[in-house]
Parts: sequence; structure tokens; C-alpha cells
Amino acid sequence: MHSRLTPLACLFFALISALPLSAALLLQDDFSDPNLSVRRAQRGSWHFEDGAGICTQDDDLFKKSKDHGPILFYNLAYADATIRFAFRSQGTKSLIFTANGADGHVFRFVIGQNSTSIRGFPPHGESHSISLGQEKFVLHPGEWTSVEVILKGDTATVKLGDEPAYTYTHPSLDRPKTNLSIGFSYGTVSVRNLVVMQ
Repeated sequence: MHSRLTPLACLFFALISALPLSAALLLQDDFSDPNLSVRRAQRGSWHFEDGAGICTQDDDLFKKSKDHGPILFYNLAYADATIRFAFRSQGTKSLIFTANGADGHVFRFVIGQNSTSIRGFPPHGESHSISLGQEKFVLHPGEWTSVEVILKGDTATVKLGDEPAYTYTHPSLDRPKTNLSIGFSYGTVSVRNLVVMQ
């Protein structure tokens, strides 16, 4: 008897198989466990079903959180890493990925309805953050979008969907990280197949 893989399982194995053989798995979240110890689902009523973490923004909670929307935090110590996940949005104004260090943000991109903003956060600079780039990639409501972030030394490479990868370099990126997060503002977002490799 032959067993058949679901499309979700096929996607997961494809993501894993595309990584270098020497890569070590740091974190995997297939959202089958609603109480995964390294995950903090905050600022919204997150639920977990069909291999995804799903949340719809509560506008009152958004205001109480000083205009910060729902977010998934992952406690994870790393320096260089490859992070992969997929998301789907509906009625969403922005999807935010952030790599954080002990002293605050290190790297962030924000996918909006008109463009994608890439930012770095020098730890001792005069500005809280600096622009590393502005790309044309936008949110595609109702569609699953794949994300790959490669952080290596002072370089960050970001691949969104089927677009070519974007690469940015800044000395401030070359710092230890303590967690990563995926957040959004407005509407509903689903996240699936989070994998972090080193």
C-alpha cells in the first residue's frame, strides 16, 4: 500500500530538502502544538489548526497595545541562520518580520500594500533605525507567500514569493540574536511551516 503526502507535508519536505546538508535544525514549528514552549503568541486570539497559526486583529486590543498588532515571538539564540515560513493575509496592511537581540531590534522588513521596507537598527547610532532598502514587493491577499531570510555576518538576504532575492549589508547586522518575530497589522494572517536552520 502506498501512502500519500498532503500538499502541506510536501511543501514542508521541499523546504527542508532545499537546505544545505550541513545545516542544523534550530527550530521547527508546524503549528500542531498550540503550546510550543519557544513560541509566544501575543496581542490577539491566536488559534492553531490545519498546520497554521491564525489570528484576526482585535481593534480595541490594537489601540491598547499602542498600535501594535498580533505577533508570534520565538525565543531562540542564534547569530547566523536561515529562517523560512509562509504566510497568507486578508485585509492586512502590513506583515512584519523582525530579528531581535538583547539590546533591541537588529533587522526588520515590513511588507505593505504598496512596497516592502527593509531596516537595520544600529545599536549606538543617532537614529533608532536606518533604511537598508525599499522594494516593490507587496502583500497578495488570499495567497500563500513563501519567505526566506538568511542572516550571515553583516549581510541579510531576503526572498519573498517568486521574486529574486534581495541582499543588504550593514555592520549592525553582525550581532547575536535572542529571538525572532512575525507580526502584522489589521485583518487576518495565517502562518505555517516555520523552520530555522544554522
